[in-house]
Amino acid sequence: MSTKSRLSRLFSPKSVAVVGGGVWCRSVIEQLIKIGYKGTIFPVHPFKEEILGIKSFKDLEDIPAIIDATFIGVNRNITIEVVKQLNSLNAGGAVCFASGFLEAEGDKQGSGELQKSLIEAAADMPILGPNCYGFINYLDHAALWPDQHGGTTVDKGVAILTQSSNIAINITMQTRGLPISYIMSVGNQASLGFSEIGMYLLSDPRVTALGLHIEGIGDLKAFEELTTKARKLGKPIVALKVGKSAEARRAAQSHTASLAGDAQSAKSLFKRLGIAEVDRLEVLIDTLKIFHSYGPLSSKNVRSLSCSGGEASLVSDLAQAYGIQFPKLEKENISELRSVLGEMVALSNPLDYHTYIWGDINAMASTFIAMMRQHNGITIIIVDFPRDDNCDPSAWNCVITAAKMAKKSENKPLALVSTLSENIPEHVSFELLESNIITLHGLDTALAAISASSSNQTLVPPKPIFLSNPTGKSILVDEYDAKKSLEKYGLKLPETEKCLLSDAHLVSDQIGYPVVIKALGSAHKSELGEVFLNLENQKSVKEALRKISKKHVIVEKMIGDAVVELLVGIVHDPAHGMLLTVGAGGVLTEILSDTSSILLPSSKSEVLDCFNQLKISKIAKGYRGALGVDINQIIDAIMKIQDFVLDNRDKLFEIEINPLIVTTSEVIVADALIRKVT
Repeated sequence: MSTKSRLSRLFSPKSVAVVGGGVWCRSVIEQLIKIGYKGTIFPVHPFKEEILGIKSFKDLEDIPAIIDATFIGVNRNITIEVVKQLNSLNAGGAVCFASGFLEAEGDKQGSGELQKSLIEAAADMPILGPNCYGFINYLDHAALWPDQHGGTTVDKGVAILTQSSNIAINITMQTRGLPISYIMSVGNQASLGFSEIGMYLLSDPRVTALGLHIEGIGDLKAFEELTTKARKLGKPIVALKVGKSAEARRAAQSHTASLAGDAQSAKSLFKRLGIAEVDRLEVLIDTLKIFHSYGPLSSKNVRSLSCSGGEASLVSDLAQAYGIQFPKLEKENISELRSVLGEMVALSNPLDYHTYIWGDINAMASTFIAMMRQHNGITIIIVDFPRDDNCDPSAWNCVITAAKMAKKSENKPLALVSTLSENIPEHVSFELLESNIITLHGLDTALAAISASSSNQTLVPPKPIFLSNPTGKSILVDEYDAKKSLEKYGLKLPETEKCLLSDAHLVSDQIGYPVVIKALGSAHKSELGEVFLNLENQKSVKEALRKISKKHVIVEKMIGDAVVELLVGIVHDPAHGMLLTVGAGGVLTEILSDTSSILLPSSKSEVLDCFNQLKISKIAKGYRGALGVDINQIIDAIMKIQDFVLDNRDKLFEIEINPLIVTTSEVIVADALIRKVT
């Protein structure tokens, strides 16, 4: 059975049962009536004859019809029995409102077992939750929702999924003119996860884009399939990732895991899959507005108009943080603008078109049109409307009319943007949306949304995510053996010998000074004071050996002409895939925190782009006339490390090269930490 047919009865029901008689269940019926639900409502309660004037049934089996969707508003133990009964009645699905299942796994009630029982009771019948409010379908006038909401019915709009019911309520209360087709709170995702629900929503032709408020992704493979479907349908996704999943860092012994962290893992995943990422709810909403009307923007190029120099300066300053560009005007733009604005106005982008044409609708429209011509990005008109409780906003109608004329003439992305988020009334947003003009609320939010909507969108299918997640116990590989494993993949090592502590001074003589001596058997030898650099004679070697407690050591030839020291690490993140992190290396790695990360597998060009994002990359290229290095050698070395990991995917927990020493002629593995499955 396809996802669409499996879920259509639940999310577009022709009949709804509401089990329970408390205030929450009463509210579900109220919301069904309020939204204009056209199907049949069946309240279920053992003692009540009617609820809100609708006949109530004592038991589900008494209902004289097949039930498509059910809101279960009873306690968690009874919820399981109701789900079992619904399944036997061939019901279409249910919303499980009760909490106390997997989200309370640490309590004494055995809630993890309760969720397993719930899943068994449902079998193939889809359930939303538990521990969730449910869903609102603004397209088909259906709401299994136990509280107020601020949305209105639409013919088309964006769909939004969130793991937080309160966040869902808050989003419905927005007054920014975002048309919402569906909003769903998914709760514990016992039966239905983000990805399966998302697939259903995207398959609805009335859904234009998908917004995700994510705490944890869950099934990574299913999430990848969701983005594949979105790409094929040409429907963009924007995500706000919150929370910290520390699985990879909890188990890791390297610096890499703490440096990369959950946020970087998620960012790398979204970039790989072509998902726009935002960090605030208001940016999520405004990005969805752009996607709804225009889809992904073709570039971060912006043409900006305002009738104030202060606004022009402010937008220019704020744009820098988001990579927004204001390209110079073309000759045609300048000629048209000059004919309207005269010789006294300085013509530039951003443009202060001055107030003297305010109210002259034709002049304003001509100015807007002139700025939109020969432009491949979005054009923004900065305007704040007066509050209508103690002001007369009618004098601002001219900008609305002129914007409509410009949009009709050029039919390119156009937005009215306020400097303060509250200064565009909702009715203005909806009026403009009818002409396919959007409003963006607050300059900073608008610029963040423009940046997000022009990033990560591609029609080219990405490489599959590397999903290896080894389990079991792990051991730290002897550094000498770790290096020799890497040497087989063509990576260069310093001259290295492993020996007994008592023989280290003799081995040092053979290698030749200066040397490095390191104790074996520790993940963080530098922190333990068991790494000794630049030992220039046998006397200094013997002094160092007195401070080492281990029986075995490594003696290496000192590499003294380093241009840069890098960290290259790869960790398994169960939530997001296998992450490659490149950064500034050496003992100051965590202090500098100069890192960039991408998912495996990655191409040479992707690794190069990752490296170029580092501040230290400028030093490697020859900063202020200093000698640089061969960047191709660095990228080749990283690719060899990736090859080693991919070839040993089920045997490795993590690997870190720190430092990877880069000289003017060589790239050398100076230290290697490998942890493998036992």
